[in-house]
Amino acid sequence: MDRTNTRRVVITGLGMLTPLGNTVDKNWQSLCKGESGIGPVTRFDTSECRTKIAGEVKDFEPANFMEKKTARRASRFIQFSAAAARMALEDARLTIDSTNAERTGVAVATAMGGIDSFEKSHKLVMDGQREKVSPFFIPSYICNLAAGEVAIQFGAKGPLMCSVTACAAGTHSIGEAYRVIKYGDADAMVAGGTEAALSPVLFAGLDSLKVMSTRNNDPTKASRPFDKERDGFICGEGAGMLVLEELGAARARGARIYAEVLGYGNNCDAYHITSPESDGLGAAQCMNRAIKDAGLTINDIDNINAHGTSTLINDQTETRAIKRLFGERAKQIPVTANKSMLGHLWGGAGAVESIVSILTIVHGIIPPTINLENPDPDCDLDYVPQVARKAQVKTVLSNSFGFGGTNGCLIFGKYDIQ
Repeated sequence: MDRTNTRRVVITGLGMLTPLGNTVDKNWQSLCKGESGIGPVTRFDTSECRTKIAGEVKDFEPANFMEKKTARRASRFIQFSAAAARMALEDARLTIDSTNAERTGVAVATAMGGIDSFEKSHKLVMDGQREKVSPFFIPSYICNLAAGEVAIQFGAKGPLMCSVTACAAGTHSIGEAYRVIKYGDADAMVAGGTEAALSPVLFAGLDSLKVMSTRNNDPTKASRPFDKERDGFICGEGAGMLVLEELGAARARGARIYAEVLGYGNNCDAYHITSPESDGLGAAQCMNRAIKDAGLTINDIDNINAHGTSTLINDQTETRAIKRLFGERAKQIPVTANKSMLGHLWGGAGAVESIVSILTIVHGIIPPTINLENPDPDCDLDYVPQVARKAQVKTVLSNSFGFGGTNGCLIFGKYDIQ
C-alpha cells in the first residue's frame, strides 16, 4: 500500500448527545447561546462526596436507537455510542451493505469503558452473590465493545479500532480513522468517542485527587476555564460520532460535505501520570505536528477549540503551549472552551469538540467560553468570553490532552472543491 498518496478525507455525518441535549442541533443552539448543562448528580448518592454536581445526559431512551434486548445488555457507554453512530449515519445518508461493508470501518474511543457494569458486578461478588453476575458483564464492560456494537449493528466489516487514551481518546479515534482512509485501508469510517463514567467509584477517586469543582450551590457557574476563580473541572458524559469518507467516494454518492479533515498530531509529554509538562512543549509540538500534516502554517489557523478543562495547571499550560507555537499571533486567534458548558466528557470530549469545530466552520459562529468573568492573568488570550462570536472561519485546530501525557490535535478545514 502506497502511504504517500493524497487521498482527501471529508466529514459527511454528525451525531452527538451531551448534557446539553440529545441531538446535534440542540447542542449547537445551546452552545451558541452559552447555556450550561451542569447540575446536581441524580444517578447516585453524593452525600459523602465533596463534589455533588456533574454534566448528566438527560431523557435518553436507548430503545429509540437499538433493539430493546440489545439495550438491556449493553452498558451506558455502549448505548451512547450506538445512538450517536445511528444519528451520524442517518445524517450522512450512508447505508452500509454488501457493496461497501468491507471498506467501511469503525473507531470508537473511551477512557473508562463500562465502569457502571463493573461496579454493579463487583458489588454482587462482594455481597456473596456471585451467581447473579450477568453473563453479559464482560461484553458490557470492556472498552472495545462500543466499537464492536456499532460495527455489528450497522454491518461494518472494515477496520475496527478503539483508542483508550484518557481525555485525548476521542481525538485520537478520529485522527486514526482519518489515517486509515488517507492510507487507503478504508473508504469510510464511523469514528468518535463515548463516555458514561459518572459513578460512585469515579467520584471517590477524583475526590481524593481534589481536582473537581465544589461549587455545588451554583452548578452552571462551576466550569470556568481560564478564569481566576475556577476550582476544578466538572465530569460529564455523552458521545460524539462522525462519518468520515474518502472525498471521491463521498462525491460519487452525492453526499453533503460538512468539512475536510486536514491534519492530525499525536505525541506524549513523557513527563507525569496526571500533569502536563508545565512549559507546554509537548502540547505545542503536537499542535505543530497537526499543522505540518495539514500542509499549513501557523498563519492559517483561524480558531482553536481548546482542551480547556477549568483546572489551573491545564489552563495555564495550554495557554503557554499556544503562545509557544504561535508567538505574537497567539493573541489574534479566538480560543474557545466547550467544557465550560458541557463539563469534561473524558473519552468523548475530543469527538464532541470536533463536531463543534466543524459546525463553527459551517455556520461562521464561534461558541463562547462561559463563566470567564475574572481572567487568570496567566491566561491572556482571546477566549471568546461569555458571548458567541460571528467570524469567517476556514480552519479550526481542536486540542485534547490527557493523563499519562498523551496529546492529540486535529485540524478541520472548510471544504474546497478543488
